[in-house]
Formats: sequence, C-alpha cells, structure tokens
Amino acid sequence: MTDAINMLKTAYKALDDKKAYDIKILDIKKISSIADYMVIADGTNKNQVQAMCDAVTEEMGKAGFLSKSIEGYSEGGWILLDYYDIIIHIFSDEARRFYDIERIWSDGKYVDISEL
Repeated sequence: MTDAINMLKTAYKALDDKKAYDIKILDIKKISSIADYMVIADGTNKNQVQAMCDAVTEEMGKAGFLSKSIEGYSEGGWILLDYYDIIIHIFSDEARRFYDIERIWSDGKYVDISEL
C-alpha cells in the first residue's frame, strides 16, 4: 500500500471520528501536479473545524506523516493541510458552499474510502 493511500485512510478516519460532514476524496493525479489526492470535509463551526484539523495532524503524526504546511487554522473557516501527496481541505459549512471546491476540481475522480 502506498504512502498516499495510508495517508488518506488515516486522515479519513480522523475526520470521521470528529464527525466531519460529507467527506469526499478526489483523485487528481491525472489533472494536477500539486498532489495525487484531495480530501474535502466540513464542520458546523470554527471549533469543530479546528478540532478536525487537530485530529488529522495528531493521527498523521502518529502514523509518521508530517505536513508540509497548514494554512487558515486561526480563522477556522477554511483550513488547508498539505501532506505532499494529499491535500486536505477542512471547511466550515458556509465556506464550503461559498468556495464550492468540488466544482472547481470537478475533473477529478471521486474515490470511495472502501475502495482503498
């Protein structure tokens, strides 16, 4: 199993454990050179969004994966976690609707976590 798949499973479980809403995984290997996969999830408020970020970084660290960068934590509306092969977007529900990132990356292929 590749590191990217292990990262996806680890991030997904951490988000799910924090009751993230509508977790989506996009395979973007064929359309972008920035990463292989993108994970998108949302929470109901700033505290939940930050808790989801904290859970992801903690679990990824335990698994031996360190982030390249984390942006937007203090604002809590849209947090971006860059783990080289995967990029994780954690939104407030409002921000997710506003930015509509799934539409922007609609050429990506949706992946079901059970397929990994």
